[in-house]
Amino acid sequence: MATLCYLRRSSGPAREGAGRRAVMYAEPSTMNFRNHGFFRRSPPPSVTKPSPTAGNALSVLGGIAQISPCLYLCSGNAASNRHMVYSRAVTCVVNATMEIPNANWPDIDYVKVPVPDLPHAPLSLYFDSVADRIHQTGKKNGRTLVHCVAGVSRSASLCIAYLMKYHRLSLLDAHEWVKSRRPVVRPNVGFWRQLIEYERKLFGKNTVKMVPSPIGLVPDVYEKETRGLVPVWNLR
Repeated sequence: MATLCYLRRSSGPAREGAGRRAVMYAEPSTMNFRNHGFFRRSPPPSVTKPSPTAGNALSVLGGIAQISPCLYLCSGNAASNRHMVYSRAVTCVVNATMEIPNANWPDIDYVKVPVPDLPHAPLSLYFDSVADRIHQTGKKNGRTLVHCVAGVSRSASLCIAYLMKYHRLSLLDAHEWVKSRRPVVRPNVGFWRQLIEYERKLFGKNTVKMVPSPIGLVPDVYEKETRGLVPVWNLR
């Protein structure tokens, strides 16, 4: 049975450079995340302070992150590890690549999203269909694994779109949550534009906007980290 999940940011100083408050839109959720420890304001300690060592970075890239009780996110290498996939009771795999063929293992349905990881690629054409598939799989007590090549841009964007559509999270909160589960996620600039448009289509307003930076337009969630960057072409 669907439950209402009302989660709000605690009162306090606004995020630097944001000038607004992120929201979670109060609507029925398909899962009771509170029972699973999901959607906490503070992610698990191992995620909150990831070690900067190369070994741990590779471990994050190679692992499978649980985004919700019925959704996982990973790289293509992890998705090709039969033991890792079956141990999580995955019943549907969304392959968001042009480079990697489907494994076509028994008892697993495969969905292909043939989009390159390029800013002009029309990933938004698949936001609704992939979100619907994840939702329908979850209703049947199945689990969906979404992957691309690195588990950073294409697959992360699809997971964010699903959280916005079916769990009514704002784009800001959906990105924050997915990044807390898999710290390496970073949709490309074009996918950010498409997610911003999708948020406006769903809710009639936006919690993320594109802003100027030394390297061009970026989503304002990256504004602080790009502030001191100098484009390579200025150093020639």
